[in-house]
Amino acid sequence: MSHSEAAFVALRIAILTVSDTRSLDNDTSGAYLAQALGEAGHHLADRRIVIDDIHRLRAQVSAWIIADDIDVIITTGGTGFSGRDSTPEALSVLFDKQVDGFGELFRQLSLQEIGSSTLQSRALAGMARGKFIFCLPGSTGACRTAWTGILQAQLDARTRPCNFVAVIRTFQQQAR
Repeated sequence: MSHSEAAFVALRIAILTVSDTRSLDNDTSGAYLAQALGEAGHHLADRRIVIDDIHRLRAQVSAWIIADDIDVIITTGGTGFSGRDSTPEALSVLFDKQVDGFGELFRQLSLQEIGSSTLQSRALAGMARGKFIFCLPGSTGACRTAWTGILQAQLDARTRPCNFVAVIRTFQQQAR
């Protein structure tokens, strides 16, 4: 991948940590993502923690989907196989389109770090109302893998041959 002479576009990104036990004081994954997106030049539009409950997750993400001041939603947590892990079930029904390759690419990158344990990640992504929604595992390492290996480049308008920013901007222009 390369960068073009296109201008950087600062996106407004919301972060949702899915956890029954985390608070803003000990949410290292959400804190990492907030710091990484800020260092990249984006704006933290909102940051919340919601317990792993399908309806609460849908309610929060739905509110962000219709908010005019949010471009991207990143969730962390709830993508495993335990009884309380429900992020994929909660959010995939909100997608207008799925980003089919996101989970596969994440697991490919993760394989190099955690081996076959990557099979237990149900990371996924989709688009709703022109906003990308990325559902990441809850570990800080997984969030770092997703950010550095996928999201940082795809949320940069200068990345070529293509990036998600162009899709977001096209949708926003059509919605006007």
